[in-house]
Amino acid sequence: MKALVYTGVETLEQQDVARPEPRQGESLIRIMASGICGSDMHAYLGHDARRPAPLILGHEAAGIVVGGVRDGRRVTVNPLVTCGQCSNCQSGHTNLCADRQIISMPPRPGAFAEYVVMPDSNLVTVPGSVTLEQAALAEPLACGWHGVRLGLAAGAPDARAVRGLAIGGGAIGLGAALSMKAQGIRDVTIVEPNETRRAFLVEKCGFPVIAPDALSEDDSFDLVVDGVGFAATRATASARTRPGGVIVHIGLGEDTGGLDIRRMTLQEITFIGTYTYTAEDFRQTAAAIFDGRFGALDWITTRALADGQAAFHEIRAGQVAAPKTILVPSHAAPG
Repeated sequence: MKALVYTGVETLEQQDVARPEPRQGESLIRIMASGICGSDMHAYLGHDARRPAPLILGHEAAGIVVGGVRDGRRVTVNPLVTCGQCSNCQSGHTNLCADRQIISMPPRPGAFAEYVVMPDSNLVTVPGSVTLEQAALAEPLACGWHGVRLGLAAGAPDARAVRGLAIGGGAIGLGAALSMKAQGIRDVTIVEPNETRRAFLVEKCGFPVIAPDALSEDDSFDLVVDGVGFAATRATASARTRPGGVIVHIGLGEDTGGLDIRRMTLQEITFIGTYTYTAEDFRQTAAAIFDGRFGALDWITTRALADGQAAFHEIRAGQVAAPKTILVPSHAAPG
């Protein structure tokens, strides 16, 4: 099969590789759409030791089952594989499984390929009314869904009274904003430094989208989701969360800096680090996509899998307005 292989810093090559073979309890998925995530970009730049070259990246995927009793079924893929037996898995905290694995990280190749193998329990059937490009958004949207759910549980049981801020206009920040709306928060603002992307989000999504320097010292929010994770964005979260409010941290931009620990202590601000989502969060997110609670989901752009190197370069250069770029294998291209 064809696969886009990360071979070194800022280098991706389309190569012929062996097609994976499913084992008992697994299905072979013909990938029809796979999104580029920020973690893929970190690996591409050589910043993620967990993803050494050579490696097939990509974990935001949807496709069609090939063979077996599910042959022909359209599915979206939960890429997080867990043991199912440990205390965290048994209590529903599957994302905290000590033996968790995710495709795009050894030992599991990713979905920037024509085929991937996944456990049957990681597949969610997609109705015919939803495109597979939209279904591939379940993974990044589930990150926001999980974070918002935890944030509301920690600080604001009445979502209607919450003022929310999402930092970052990429798929994680936008997904957090959409998840706030879907979970009942009415007042949501997005902060995004890229002017072109701000204009795109206003047109496509209808949120107030502002530049970081447009936040005033009087702006205060009950729930702040940092979908970027740099020192500067953590500083914004620290400063703009109201006393007694909650910061949900999803982004993995850099390890340290930015948090005003003194203010967070004196003002009893809760900080929650969140990683991916539980299996139930993923199912709930998929259901919200299917019934339209996330809106039209028309804020993606698509590129051929063979053009993956160029797609990564353009995202890195800030030339892409759309929050999500979806890579499409040649067998999924129209015509």
